[in-house]
This record gives sequence, C-alpha cells and structure tokens, in this order.
Amino acid sequence: CGKLIRSKGYFWLASRPQFAGQWNQAGGIAHHGFAGMFWKAVPTERWPEDDASIEVIMENWVEPFGDMRQELVFIGQNLDEDSVRQQLDDCLISDEELLAGKQLWQTMPDPFPEWRAE
Repeated sequence: CGKLIRSKGYFWLASRPQFAGQWNQAGGIAHHGFAGMFWKAVPTERWPEDDASIEVIMENWVEPFGDMRQELVFIGQNLDEDSVRQQLDDCLISDEELLAGKQLWQTMPDPFPEWRAE
C-alpha cells in the first residue's frame, strides 16, 4: 500500500467547469479549495497580451476543453502506482459524460463545499 507523504495540484470538477480546484496534502493534513478560473472560461479579451504569457497558457491547451484538466502529483514511499491511478480514474466522468457537456454536468452531484476566492 505504501505511505503517501505529499500530494498537490489542480483539478477540474464537471459540476464547476469554469473553476480550477486546488489540492494540497502533507502528512495527515489536507486542504482543497478554489484556485481560480481556467483560461478557457476567461474571455480572450481579458487574457494577457504578451507572447510569453500566451505561450504558457497554450502549453497545456487541448480543444475543445482548453486548459481544463487534472494535474496532481503524489510523493510517497512504496506507493502502488497502479492502485493510486485506478482510484483516481474511478473519480472521473466517462467520455460520454464529458462530451455531453455542461447541461449534463450541472445535474451531477457535487460534494464539495462552496468555494470562495481567498
């Protein structure tokens, strides 16, 4: 089973498609909450205009979802990577649900508390 020491990153919830969630865990302490908006949800006229910033935004851009994605890192000792991946994959919506879009996503359960910008 192994020992999880640290995990962190950003995640996307279908029930809150425009927002990025943030996850931080160290030892027995874990926090999650609002990280900001995905660039896909920000009108392009509000994007930065310099080439370096645009390049950073586009590094992980995949149509039709832009930068909306899961990006989590796990650090531990003797972790069963296959088991960790399977447990995380079990949390994902299906390809069919993903392609169905926001109308379906809004009907999905959302167990997270309301996020507020800090």
